[in-house]
Amino acid sequence: DKFIELVNRDKVAVIGQTGNLTPADKKLYALRDVTGTVNSIPLIASSIMSKKIASGANAIVLDVKTGAGAFMKTDKDAENLAHAMVQIGNNVGRNTMAIISDMSQPLGFAIGNALEVKEAIDTLKGEGPEDLTELVLTLGSQMVVLAKKAKTLEEAKKMLIEVIENGKALDKFKVFIKNQGGDESVVDNPDKLPQAKYKIDVPALTSGFVSNMVADEIGIAAMLLGAGRATKEDKIDLAVGLMLRKKVGDKVEKGEPILTIYSNRENVEDVKAKIYENISISDHATKPTLIHEVITK
Repeated sequence: DKFIELVNRDKVAVIGQTGNLTPADKKLYALRDVTGTVNSIPLIASSIMSKKIASGANAIVLDVKTGAGAFMKTDKDAENLAHAMVQIGNNVGRNTMAIISDMSQPLGFAIGNALEVKEAIDTLKGEGPEDLTELVLTLGSQMVVLAKKAKTLEEAKKMLIEVIENGKALDKFKVFIKNQGGDESVVDNPDKLPQAKYKIDVPALTSGFVSNMVADEIGIAAMLLGAGRATKEDKIDLAVGLMLRKKVGDKVEKGEPILTIYSNRENVEDVKAKIYENISISDHATKPTLIHEVITK
């Protein structure tokens, strides 16, 4: 009820599952865990959509990832999941669509909590990474059209670009932070965000083109620094992470940094080893396509 009230007042809400939101889903997931059906696409779709429907949204835009860093590693599985979720939403009267987007490499440049917040601020200023900006505008345009604020995706995209350029998007982000009890001044002063003690460049061992980044393994490299949890009891270090300097398809010279490690410990050889194992440099490479498909039924 609180969520619906916020939406009706034209507010923004970020929610997670609680004991009162689709309580049967928790029991079903426990059953899936012991019956080997965690990877069942119909059950994944029903689990995800039950929460979306119960939360009260009448229009739903889904971002379904595919690639090494995604739960769905192949385009076929991502498409099957997207179709299943869109059909569930539409069948119960919710205007639902999905974007299938690439996660074969990390999105944007930042991997880590404070680093990603800084990157989000940059993106709202119109200074963000090309791929992150493209995805935000693609998803946002669909949301604007489904909300009947624009008739076409082109019109919606122009509206989004306008609020980025005139600063309204950044102002809304400040309100968003303030209403959650945060310090909105970090938007104008990102140095207030947690800062890592060490910044360590990881140089390319050969010249060529970045041909592959195994997104989930690079995420594990960030976890080793403390950016994520290996166990539920682990404490997250908000300052640490990785900042990519090159993406797949980019040219790199031997000795040039491919990424920078943000760490609160000086010895990061384990992290470097994980990175070198999962970033490949070849004689040629092409940039991956970010938006694979749009699913509306």
